Order: sequence, then structure tokens, then C-alpha cells
Amino acid sequence: MKSKKSSEAQKAATALKRAARKQPRCSPDPFSTSPEQTLRDVERALQGRQFENIDEANAFLQALTGPGLRASVLEAVLDAVPRTVKEQAQELVYDAMDARTDKQAHKLLRQALALDPDCVDALLGLAEFDCRTPEELIAAFEKAVAAGERSLGTEFFAENKGDFWGLLETRPYMRARFDLAHTLMSRGRNEEAIGHFEAMLELNPNDNQGARDFLLGCYLSAGRVNGATRLLKRYMNDISAVFAWGRTLERFLAGDLPGAKRALREARRGNRFVEEYLTFQRPLPKKDPETYMLGSDEEAIIVLEVLSGAWADNPLAIQWLWEQLGFRPTSATKQQRLF
Repeated sequence: MKSKKSSEAQKAATALKRAARKQPRCSPDPFSTSPEQTLRDVERALQGRQFENIDEANAFLQALTGPGLRASVLEAVLDAVPRTVKEQAQELVYDAMDARTDKQAHKLLRQALALDPDCVDALLGLAEFDCRTPEELIAAFEKAVAAGERSLGTEFFAENKGDFWGLLETRPYMRARFDLAHTLMSRGRNEEAIGHFEAMLELNPNDNQGARDFLLGCYLSAGRVNGATRLLKRYMNDISAVFAWGRTLERFLAGDLPGAKRALREARRGNRFVEEYLTFQRPLPKKDPETYMLGSDEEAIIVLEVLSGAWADNPLAIQWLWEQLGFRPTSATKQQRLF
């Protein structure tokens, strides 16, 4: 027979799950393609050029990267080798991003896809326009990932594993795989999401996209404590609040209560606001933060985006967190009204 304390913990966990579903899973996109477009143009400007020595090459690059960067790059690009069909399609995608209306953007994306059926960024853009359900979105992202794999080729993956994201041609594929894994996670399909996030870290151990944060959340939600432990050790120098609060839950689930208490002290020092949200002392904001600083309330919202589902899936951990605060919630009804 369940105790009253355990029952309250279960009800609170249900409330937290509801909050996690309401909280948008998609972070503000940190992968602006505007600098990426400029880098692509610089690469094109360099194609086919012969330099007598390194000084001459450096002088050319300095001319491109000086004042009026975009204009100087475009001028050099005009004299570069003709664009391939893939490059033309990608340019249409960039044009779509700058389009004044959704109708114009949609048309440009369709044109890009007509030129290059495996244009990953075009497929991603059209998914946002055309998909009406999460299932449709997942199918569209799977299609984009498959297109990226075809476009890059098996040999490319074998030769460049570990150096992805540093290569511009990989970025559309990496964006597509991130979007797919992220959406799978938001639908509770953690095991599938784990496979994608793990593969992304193998391709790009530097993890420019922050895949490890979401992988940690998936591991903890799925009860894969060993996986969470390995990930925390692999990125042991990560000082983010996501890892600090993830480490607290990981130690609790591992049965290491002294370690969990130590981790909790560190997590509180890093960001005290997370605990207030997890224990229903602070209502969720109506809008997602666009930026955040370490230790801020905005950072706590990012932590919730990644880890609230994992904490909700472990009501005894929430109960333990209440006990560390020295209080018990007055009622599940009051907690639910916070959301």
C-alpha cells in the first residue's frame, strides 16, 4: 500500500510532466546560417585560385575579411568557378531565409528542392511549413537525415568521423539529425533519440550543438544510469547547470545519496532557480528566454527544457529534493495551479 508521502510525490510528478509537455522543447536556434553563408562564399572565392606563396594567399584572405566583409566576398565570388547545382540550391535556401513573406520563402524552398532533391536545408524548411503533426514532422526530419547521408556518402562519413560540424557541408545534415532527435525526445521516444544523439557525438565530439545536454536528459528519463554516468565523465569539465542538476539526479538514481547531496550543493551554487521550479515554488514563464547567463533564471528554464521530463519520470527523486529543502507541498492541486 502506498504511503501518503509517496502518493503526493506521484501527483507532483504528474504535474511536472504536464509542465514539461507545455514547455516548448525547441531551443532558440543557435545555428544561424548567415555566417555559414559567408564562409561558403569564402571557400568558393578560393576555389581555382593559384597563389605563388603563403603570403599572397594570406593577403587575399585579409582583403576578404576586412571592412565590408560581405561585399568583398561577393565581389570575389563573382570571379570564382561556376556554382554547382547543389550550391545553387543552397543559395535559394539562403534567399528563402531572407524572404519577406512565408509564401515567397516556401516558393524558394520548393525551387531549391527541384534543383537538388537532397538539399537538406530545403527539406528542413519545408517541414516547418508543411507538417501539421509531430508524426509528420518526425517523418520529414527522417527524410532530411536520409538525404544528407546520401549527399555526403558513406566514404565521407568514414573519413571525417570526429571532425563533423567543422566541415561546412556537414552542417545541414547535423541540423537535421538534431531536429529529429529533439522531436523524438519531445514525444517520449527516448531510446530512438538516444541513438541519434550518441551518433552525433561520435561524429562531432566537440558537440557544438549541445547534443550532450539532451542525451543526458534522455538517459535519465529512460533509466539508463550507466549511460548518464559515462556521459558525465566524458564531459567532466562541463560547468553548465544542465550537467550540475543532471549529475544530482544521476547520483540519486545510482543509489549514492551522499554523492547526490554533494552534487545538489554544487548544483545550487551553480543555479538556485532550478530547484524552485522543480519543487513548484516558482511558476513557469509564459515566454522562452532568447538569451541567458550562467546562474540566471533564464538558464534555469533551459535546464527545465532538457531535464524536467527526467525528474518527472522519477517522483522519488522529487520527493527527496523536497526533503532536502525541509518541507512538503501543501497539496497537489496547489502545485498544478502553478502551471
